[in-house]
Amino acid sequence: MFLSVRMKNLFLLAAVTVFLSGCQTLKKVDQSLYQVAESVSERDRVTGQRTLSMANRQTQIKQGNAYIEAILAKEKKEKRPVNAALNKKQYYRLLKVFDRIHQVSHLKHERWQPILIKRDSFNAFTTGGTYIVVHTQLMDILKDDSELAAVIGHEIAHTVANHVFERQSHAQISALAGSNSARRSGYQAAFTHESEREADKIGILYSALAGYDPMAASRIWQRKYAEQGNARALFLHSHPVNAERYQETLAAGKAVKQYYRKGQINPRSAQILDNNVLWRKSQQQAAAGEGGGLSALLGTALGAYVQHQEAKYEERRQLQQSQFVKAVEGALKLESTRKVGTHELETRWRYRAKSPALSNLVMGLYVKRNKKLERYVDHIKGYVKPGQIFVARFKLPKDLKVDDLKQYEGGYYLDDVQPAR
Repeated sequence: MFLSVRMKNLFLLAAVTVFLSGCQTLKKVDQSLYQVAESVSERDRVTGQRTLSMANRQTQIKQGNAYIEAILAKEKKEKRPVNAALNKKQYYRLLKVFDRIHQVSHLKHERWQPILIKRDSFNAFTTGGTYIVVHTQLMDILKDDSELAAVIGHEIAHTVANHVFERQSHAQISALAGSNSARRSGYQAAFTHESEREADKIGILYSALAGYDPMAASRIWQRKYAEQGNARALFLHSHPVNAERYQETLAAGKAVKQYYRKGQINPRSAQILDNNVLWRKSQQQAAAGEGGGLSALLGTALGAYVQHQEAKYEERRQLQQSQFVKAVEGALKLESTRKVGTHELETRWRYRAKSPALSNLVMGLYVKRNKKLERYVDHIKGYVKPGQIFVARFKLPKDLKVDDLKQYEGGYYLDDVQPAR
């Protein structure tokens, strides 16, 4: 469908170009339209298509960097070391991996700075400027440099694709247009969800071009799914859940593996960025006064419409899945629990619904202790049929005994499930 729309736009642009070539007044109108388009959009660095953005790159850098510099000022005020002063070995490792990813990115001409700060969370982020902030726990967990490269590539990709300011611009335009969808938290989460999917793909391509294993991202999410499940039943999510993220990063990794040269930057990286198995960058751009203004506005409107529809579809998909999980959870009855080891708890459940049969069922146990929420899951193998009893076992860490669970707030939940096919 999108190809046919694009072809129609190209034909329209060709007709307008011919018409404008003989009319000075309309040339001026088109130049004005181009200026309007420039004020509310930019050409996507990845696809070449027009996307909403009410901040130019200089403004993006200024605003994005101001946020990070405020964090750094607070770290200094509270006498918390950063970068090499925090952990010399890990900071130099971060610099090494970052440098290779940055060299093959769409923003390699910009001078960026990685920042290492002490935080007990698996996280890294950018804010649209020229900093990337990485938490120490993420560095400690990701021993494999290829996995670290996947995360760094993902974060740089957010800025490359202008996700921060694109989301802000889309929200502002939607508010002015009186969009009811854009006000919903589920829609906003879905919009971000699609940006995360895009950043994953771009980051994986960067990894391959920089000489890091492009399959590493899928290993991260495969491991996360095994350890944590999805927690999809608990909320509408702004990031792909672990199982979906594993499958999508696996597919992207396989697709771009052809560009991977172990330990080496691909010498054709610049050309591959514009033309690869994931996207082909559009070079169509008529000049202002020659149909460029109308083309820019049409492209911006079409791009915004497509994003809007994709977010609405993802919102509906998440809502339907959430409703299904909750319905199944309501049909589960806890039959019994027993301790099978100092750190292992066995639970028996009956699925009381008449239909459907279930697959990919993941049961969860949450425990709140030390002001933190801990989750433990068990992946139930095979199918669960209506009326069937199944067993879920939860293995606890060494510092948490089954007998200690009664001290803490906690409970069971259905982490994820699919209808059997």
